[in-house]
Amino acid sequence: MSMPDAMPLPGVGEELKQAKEIEDAEKYSFMATVTKAPKKQIQFADDMQEFTKFPTKTGRRSLSRSISQSSTDSYSSAASYTDSSDDEVSPREKQQTNSKGSSNFCVKNIKQAEFGRREIEIAEQDMSALISLRKRAQGEKPLAGAKIVGCTHITAQTAVLIETLCALGAQCRWSACNIYSTQNEVAAALAEAGVAVFAWKGESEDDFWWCIDRCVNMDGWQANMILDDGGDLTHWVYKKYPNVFKKIRGIVEESVTGVHRLYQLSKAGKLCVPAMNVNDSVTKQKFDNLYCCRESILDGLKRTTDVMFGGKQVVVCGYGEVGKGCCAALKALGAIVYITEIDPICALQACMDGFRVVKLNEVIRQVDVVITCTGNKNVVTREHLDRMKNSCIVCNMGHSNTEIDVTSLRTPELTWERVRSQVDHVIWPDGKRVVLLAEGRLLNLSCSTVPTFVLSITATTQALALIELYNAPEGRYKQDVYLLPKKMDEYVASLHLPSFDAHLTELTDDQAKYLGLNKNGPFKPNYYR
Repeated sequence: MSMPDAMPLPGVGEELKQAKEIEDAEKYSFMATVTKAPKKQIQFADDMQEFTKFPTKTGRRSLSRSISQSSTDSYSSAASYTDSSDDEVSPREKQQTNSKGSSNFCVKNIKQAEFGRREIEIAEQDMSALISLRKRAQGEKPLAGAKIVGCTHITAQTAVLIETLCALGAQCRWSACNIYSTQNEVAAALAEAGVAVFAWKGESEDDFWWCIDRCVNMDGWQANMILDDGGDLTHWVYKKYPNVFKKIRGIVEESVTGVHRLYQLSKAGKLCVPAMNVNDSVTKQKFDNLYCCRESILDGLKRTTDVMFGGKQVVVCGYGEVGKGCCAALKALGAIVYITEIDPICALQACMDGFRVVKLNEVIRQVDVVITCTGNKNVVTREHLDRMKNSCIVCNMGHSNTEIDVTSLRTPELTWERVRSQVDHVIWPDGKRVVLLAEGRLLNLSCSTVPTFVLSITATTQALALIELYNAPEGRYKQDVYLLPKKMDEYVASLHLPSFDAHLTELTDDQAKYLGLNKNGPFKPNYYR
């Protein structure tokens, strides 16, 4: 005989009621009053751990202190942080050959070549001007007989440049100018295509110089052109193989740092070949430096820190073209941006663009992000780092890692904690931590990618500079540093206009006569920057 549904069992109703209350309490616990837990002191793993050790996948490895003030100034530790599964095996210890049986290269993994080839093909789609130059000049082979040794970032975009130089008749040997910026799959694709490339992401300092040396020092092969980014290759040749310059026809340099070194050599009377300063060409300054950095600064910061910029206080050290690009991007996302400058002209530009110009000491305690882009050294010192607020992000958008005094952070009282690839927390004894990106190296190429189209402009400029120096009649260029002729700047720009379906207005004969110009240019004087 069953009991009626409406009649609860004795005591069951009370139990159900209590169970329901407990369920509701758990269900809506997020609405309960939050009580602040007592603040705990940060505990460090391995309090007795030496400051010169980093956590890695398999344990801890020691770091070697850099002795150079070049692009390799770093602790070689970070070399172990790559995305490859065979991190523990140095490419220098591997025996690799490409499909043609050649082993004249050293990359992370030659098996990645097919993937790298697809990366290069994607880049070619947005580098139509460089491809156009390749097609126009391929029949003439203006670089036939050229033996170019290069030291640049090795990315899909620079691979398009390297293969263009080869298509124009050059033989190339290549190394990387930054230990973090190499795309391993692209380096593998170049090696598979027959380019003697010596580079991989995460090189140590010793690896860096070894790769450059392998490019320069080869029996039966003598370079006659140099394409440099940062001046390390040029420095190495001067230091180790000065006789090579007897055959060198010219140097092409694209960075502030490298150009500064060239002018120093010229001033000291030690520059023994002509050099082309691509960095100060209009097509580099007004496009690569400005527009490339305007987009890539955000990419690099977002990928590494997931930071939201709205309302953040940011100080940008330097208001040159790189600084202008960074500031425009940050301001557009709602950041409060301060500028530091030494140049009154750039400072006035910053003021009229709506930024407050300050000394770094005035804002260092309050800012959330510090970005350097000056081309100088020790812009951010240990004193500044000591005064930063907790979780302040510190990064560099200049070529070399000299702008932030990273070496001063390698002291026993500070703990380094690797939290992501290219992201370190430097922890002070009181628990404060500073977020250091790429160990102070170039943020965008170390931690993200850069816009392909704007690199096409720079790469085309570099290719034309190499063609000009290689084919120049004897005596046109002396042992000095030269700017790219304005006609070439304008030609590079004109090659990129079809991408926008842009149509230039042509001067009439009367207008050209009135302005004192040739109808076909150049339209600006050589001193225009």
